[in-house]
Amino acid sequence: MMTEKKNPPIPFFEGLSAQQRQDMFAGGVSKTAERGQKIFFDGDRATGFYVILSGKVKIFKLAPEGKEQILHVFGPGEPFGEVPTFANDVFPAHAEAVEKTRLLFFSREGFIRQIRQDPDLAMGMLATLARRLLHMTRLVESLSLQNVSTRLAAYLVQLSEVQKQAATVQLDINKGQLASLLGTVPETLSRALNRLTSQNLIKVQGRQITILNREGLQKWEETGL
Repeated sequence: MMTEKKNPPIPFFEGLSAQQRQDMFAGGVSKTAERGQKIFFDGDRATGFYVILSGKVKIFKLAPEGKEQILHVFGPGEPFGEVPTFANDVFPAHAEAVEKTRLLFFSREGFIRQIRQDPDLAMGMLATLARRLLHMTRLVESLSLQNVSTRLAAYLVQLSEVQKQAATVQLDINKGQLASLLGTVPETLSRALNRLTSQNLIKVQGRQITILNREGLQKWEETGL
């Protein structure tokens, strides 16, 4: 059981009263995953979903030869695993903690009972699922139609927006994981970073990337030029 105090905002709970949110937190089961620990495996039955309180979780697929393709990295306040849970299906990918992560687990049956009691909860859930669908559509489009440097430019622009239009962004995953997220390998990612650097669009210092020319980076995102 978990209380709301000192926990991040959760999109599912937007629109609920303070008491309703408190009831929701009370219905969740607290779990902790260490870095590298699997939370669920591709093909496991989805008996419930998770919300991240702190830390990060990557969702990924594995090719038969072992190559990893990261589909998304979730952070504090974000739910994951909810689609197969409500479809009463299996998880379609693996989930693994990128760092030590605190989670709330909501069983399918318990959450459905909460929705029946608080219909506003369904609206928050639908809004979150719509954003998830838009993200996956953009991911498929990016992997199909854009080259790596263009995908990298788009990622940096988006990351800057998430980090409040910061001129210097902090990568929240390592470069190997970023390469997987962008559908490439570390060597190709390094060439893409060098290409954007040579165009005086960015400056790279470890995990810190300074955007030197935001307008130019946005243009590169759109045209690759």
